[in-house]
Amino acid sequence: MEPVTIVGPKLVTLKEVRSNPKIRKLIEGANDVMKAMGYTEHGLRHVGVVASITRYILDHLNLSAREIELAQIAAHMHDIGNAISRANHPMHGAAMAFTILNEMGMDAAEIAPILGAIGNHEELTGVPVSMMSAALIIADKSDVHRSRVQNTIIETFDIHDRVNYAVQKSRVEMKPEQQTIELTLEIDTSHATVMEYFEIFLSRMVMCRKSAELLGYRFTLNVNGVYLE
Repeated sequence: MEPVTIVGPKLVTLKEVRSNPKIRKLIEGANDVMKAMGYTEHGLRHVGVVASITRYILDHLNLSAREIELAQIAAHMHDIGNAISRANHPMHGAAMAFTILNEMGMDAAEIAPILGAIGNHEELTGVPVSMMSAALIIADKSDVHRSRVQNTIIETFDIHDRVNYAVQKSRVEMKPEQQTIELTLEIDTSHATVMEYFEIFLSRMVMCRKSAELLGYRFTLNVNGVYLE
């Protein structure tokens, strides 16, 4: 009788997740749904930006390299649920992420916090439940920029298109000396007013504030040189 070989969990890397063809197709498919519904870009550009900001935030905190990598994996996969529907996409995405990461051999103990971060990133139903989750939320809600607008006809822009198109610059900056996480925006008010920004993003900014507090920071806004806290 041949001995049985027991294969343990695999250390799944961010590089493997990024190169996984299923995940890539789901991200692209999610953005196709968003574009068809008139939403801004939620594809490979967006998840790349969110993963990068998530890493930047957590690099300033006392987390291990592996914890930061897992957070980047969560960021890369956080919007795949949009491939099904915008409604409940965090829950759909978390379920889809479990299936894929489990197939890839990731340890359930590492999958669990990823699912919590994905499942709680939307302001209507989610709350920051961990440092990973908080960083992902801030990174996701801070990605406001004209490059996200997928509608090419300016005359048909809705308020989301106009606000995103108006943002010429968006930057997240960690300031440990002030214990603040600052989102700096440069808004061209000929396309949308600052008030219109808050009309659609107020609940997201509140979620960013709560996320920053979990990280031990204050969330601040710098809009066209005016500081808001």
